[in-house]
Amino acid sequence: MLVGFAPGGATDIIARQVAAGLTENLGQPVLVENRPGASSQIAGDLVAKSAPDGHVLLMTTQTLMTSQIIEKRTYPDLAKDFAAVSLCATSPLILVTHPSLPVRSLQDLIELTRSRPGALNYGSGGVGTTPHLSGELMAYMAKLKVVHVPYKGEAPAITDVLAGHLPFMFSNVTASNPHVQAGKLRALAVTGLQRTPAVPGVPTLDESGLPGFEVVGFFGVMAPAGTPRAIVARLNGEIAKVLARPDTRERFAAQALAPGSMSAEQYGDYIKSEAEKWGRLIKEAGITQQ
Repeated sequence: MLVGFAPGGATDIIARQVAAGLTENLGQPVLVENRPGASSQIAGDLVAKSAPDGHVLLMTTQTLMTSQIIEKRTYPDLAKDFAAVSLCATSPLILVTHPSLPVRSLQDLIELTRSRPGALNYGSGGVGTTPHLSGELMAYMAKLKVVHVPYKGEAPAITDVLAGHLPFMFSNVTASNPHVQAGKLRALAVTGLQRTPAVPGVPTLDESGLPGFEVVGFFGVMAPAGTPRAIVARLNGEIAKVLARPDTRERFAAQALAPGSMSAEQYGDYIKSEAEKWGRLIKEAGITQQ
């Protein structure tokens, strides 16, 4: 199971949870291999070109799709070059800052950014990731000028926020919440329309002054296009068993992850609808590689 981001990020954490469950269910080892870079397009290319026999899979997010839209590339196409297997989880993001930054709310951050146009940077795991798009959407809606700094994964970006090299970023709750709980990062807002129990007391951006702001990421498994339907159905069923396990649900809930519950066909349709939604947003907000 290839992951297109560095170890320690949300995609990697979810992949390892699913792989461990599949190892038990299938009675054979399912290994996770990180191939970070190019907004997960390196890992995507390797899987898309692999034999369609169910032995090489991709744990991915909409990044593979949105980065293509932003860069005006067409390969590998998440909807055409892969067979959808299973939606594993969906999750909002959290806006975090280094504690030294003199802000305690979204409005504080907006005012600081407006007072220093173009001087503040924010990080993400790459072009087209939900942290990248969240920052661009905030800048678009609040009329801010900020600079995006892409990394080869979410974990390295979080490391730089922890070190004070980056003032803020949007992050998957899975990856940043331990640092929030330890007081090493300050949480300002979450990107869903509803608050999440994983970070109690943290408001949404929607209620903090940016009405209608919503970014929810998805994580799912893909196989190479042409993988037989019987194999896809078997994998979908086994992953569903992993997602239904109490330990999986408990761990997901603690990290603001909602387990997926779709057939392979439903997941394929979901990807197409997400492509349309994000395509409209990227065009309306004028999001580019900068």
